[in-house]
Amino acid sequence: MNNVKKQFSIRDLENLSGIKAHTIRIWEKRYNLLSPERTDTNIRTYSLASLQKLLNVTLLYNNGHKISKIAKISDKDIPYVVREIVAKHSHKSQAINAFKLAMVNFDQTMFFNTYNALLSENSFREIFKETFVPLLNELGLLWQTDTISPAHEHFMSSLIKQKILLNIEKLQHLEPTKTDKVFVAFLPENEIHDIGLLYINYEIILKGYKCIYLGPTIPLENLEDVLKYFDDIYFVSYFTVFPEKDRVNKYLEDFSELVADYQNPNFWILGRQINFIEDTTKPKYCRTFSSIDSLVSNL
Repeated sequence: MNNVKKQFSIRDLENLSGIKAHTIRIWEKRYNLLSPERTDTNIRTYSLASLQKLLNVTLLYNNGHKISKIAKISDKDIPYVVREIVAKHSHKSQAINAFKLAMVNFDQTMFFNTYNALLSENSFREIFKETFVPLLNELGLLWQTDTISPAHEHFMSSLIKQKILLNIEKLQHLEPTKTDKVFVAFLPENEIHDIGLLYINYEIILKGYKCIYLGPTIPLENLEDVLKYFDDIYFVSYFTVFPEKDRVNKYLEDFSELVADYQNPNFWILGRQINFIEDTTKPKYCRTFSSIDSLVSNL
């Protein structure tokens, strides 16, 4: 895993805070809000402490505090003011910023306080769809542009997984009420991005179906045992990175061989790699979905 990033460009600050670089420069000049260092070529660089401060300032600013007033709050008092706002309010755009701040600080307490504030007004499903999904999409872009480190992404992803697993556990003591389908959720070999599949597992159980969750990086041959035990199996998978685009159609061919003797195979797939599945060779029992919501609507 890469070392945690400690120096940030003004573009990084813009990406993380949503405040335009031009505005950040004005705040620096007019209110001495940040004190960037400069490289030998006169390019601004910002410390982790500066990023943390800007995210705090952004949260206050987005909640109606004037920048002139914020500038008068001491650096040591800003985090306390922010925590008070997070505890009292749970607006979704504000929550996303609070989660990003928790991520940058590796602050589990802020994550849980923000989540609990949301939960006081929203269901877990609403929080996942309206806050966690946009947050994860944004984190993916920030990671790709090297704005955040893998350590930050893993920290946040692990906390979100905890919440999904907690809500799954609340349902698992219930007996399935629907028996026309049995779902088997798995990720292909080498595929480790499991948040989407975990949430689908939650929705399947919530709908009253039995779901056998096998998890990440499952070789195809490992699915044979499940085929021996159940009729009307619906395999569900998420192709985020694997199989690679030049292997995805071969993967479906291999899957077809695996289920050749099975009377009623079904395979539901989501993820970026479905864009490389050829319609002319896609098995009839295979369905692709553009989103979690579209799959859930077919349960």
